[in-house]
Amino acid sequence: MKKQDMSSSQCCENPPTLNPACGAGHVEQIGGLSSYISASSHSKLGVLLVSDIFGYESPNLRKLADKIAAAGFYVVVPDFIHGDPYNPEIAERPLQVWIKTHGPDKGAEEAKPVIAALKRKGISTIGAAGFCWGAKVVVQLAKSDYIKAAVLCHPSFVTVDDIKDVNAPIAVLGAEIDQMSPPELVKQFDEVLSAKPEVDRFVKIFPGVAHGWTVRYKDEDEAAVKCAQEAHQDMLDWFTKYVK
Repeated sequence: MKKQDMSSSQCCENPPTLNPACGAGHVEQIGGLSSYISASSHSKLGVLLVSDIFGYESPNLRKLADKIAAAGFYVVVPDFIHGDPYNPEIAERPLQVWIKTHGPDKGAEEAKPVIAALKRKGISTIGAAGFCWGAKVVVQLAKSDYIKAAVLCHPSFVTVDDIKDVNAPIAVLGAEIDQMSPPELVKQFDEVLSAKPEVDRFVKIFPGVAHGWTVRYKDEDEAAVKCAQEAHQDMLDWFTKYVK
């Protein structure tokens, strides 16, 4: 099995064109963080989306937030990287340098006040999904009772030991072509979870797609869009089942 490598080019491929004006929702402060909010009116069911290294202004991520909101959820996409998304064009600041000030452990700690703020708003049940970098944030939250359900999309930095400690129902959506979480690692996650019958799981490896495919597709690529939409539906089904 290949070792996870934070300098992996896959983490940096297909960077989105960030757009602070994209999406049907709005930005407000929640739990001390600027957050994109897309909400079904008066919903008491919350979903936290944790971005990849490119941050919360990714149009495809916000489009997904809007889609989940349309299904009846109050969706929050916090800016866990504080207006400083990774920029592959800054040669003197490669990913391994950027990550030193944007560790996912810090993101997991900053998620807790966001969750507390949502509960003060009357959001009674909360699920979370993380993408690449964000998956590590979500798996940390899934080790306690902060969230009722977790979804990891093409996770980065998530280990077998992380999965051993998960207590929330968890879905892992992996890619066939992934250096960060290759299929053999995702299968190990499945084996670990199968030994924990008290934790429901859904583990799926999508053929023919690469790391990042759920949020870094091109709209004109019909096959890529179709694969992303399949993953989005699996995510939505998981939240519908457990965030209620």
